[in-house]
Amino acid sequence: MVVKPAPETPLSALALAKLGEEAGIPAGVFQVITGEPGPLARRLLEHPEVRAFSFTGSTQVGRILLGHAAETVKKASLELGGHAPFIVFDDAPVATAVTGCASAKFATSGQDCLAANRIYVQRGIYESFIGAFSKATQSLKVGHGLDVGVDIGPMTRDTVAQKCREQIAQALSAGARLVCGGRENALGGNFVTPTVLADVSDEMLIAQEETFGPVAAILPFDDEAEVLERANNSEMGLAAYVYTNDLGRATRMVSRLEYGMVAVNTAKFTGPPIPFGGWKQSGLGREGSRHGILEYLEAKYVCIGNLDN
Repeated sequence: MVVKPAPETPLSALALAKLGEEAGIPAGVFQVITGEPGPLARRLLEHPEVRAFSFTGSTQVGRILLGHAAETVKKASLELGGHAPFIVFDDAPVATAVTGCASAKFATSGQDCLAANRIYVQRGIYESFIGAFSKATQSLKVGHGLDVGVDIGPMTRDTVAQKCREQIAQALSAGARLVCGGRENALGGNFVTPTVLADVSDEMLIAQEETFGPVAAILPFDDEAEVLERANNSEMGLAAYVYTNDLGRATRMVSRLEYGMVAVNTAKFTGPPIPFGGWKQSGLGREGSRHGILEYLEAKYVCIGNLDN
């Protein structure tokens, strides 16, 4: 196994290799290489002895890597971009939905492929949800990730922070309502103030592409059929969230949402036993569980005839 971590976060992979060594994994079985992504990735994907690869990252980069892997017909498992809808029906308790949404939106400072990106709230509780969610957002502390009590750290790259700012500006210019945040953070640099935008429409940039930062877009909806169509109107299909007290509605939504993972009335649903992965351009294959192991196996069929005369 050859692991190439993201250039922004190499230390965690190196620490894992050290733990593997201490656990008794033979030398050479688990290897970590760091450096410039492009040349390293091309070398690995061009090498005929590499028979399979797994990638976690953006859909844009995933397409490029899949193209290189096609030259030697490698097996590929891809965990790519997300654009998760978080759907709150008006029969759901507002406080419970707000807690779950805040967790789904702001975990790892919003830099998460599972992050709630389009928050659809039914009109019956729309304003009450916005008020409670805004209050929860304003309580978040921004600062150094290792400081006690900090909820939101800096974005990993300046391009990520800039994308957040551009989405906020475009949404406001197109008629969205700024509920809280929106201003430049006093810490500067890659720090982004947690922001809530209401009255967002499907045509706005933030509703069409993954944010990957602490900016929440809230969109109103009227009925189940409408929100289902809008939630599925994306090339991404990684994760979706549904909050409702109606079991029949939950069952229908789970069946019809075009996403590889759907969480009902919870924001926490991943772990080693879970077949993690998406539909459409959110990826190929699965990570975790027995389904994840199958990505690294090849089936062999053997037929033995009777040699007796």
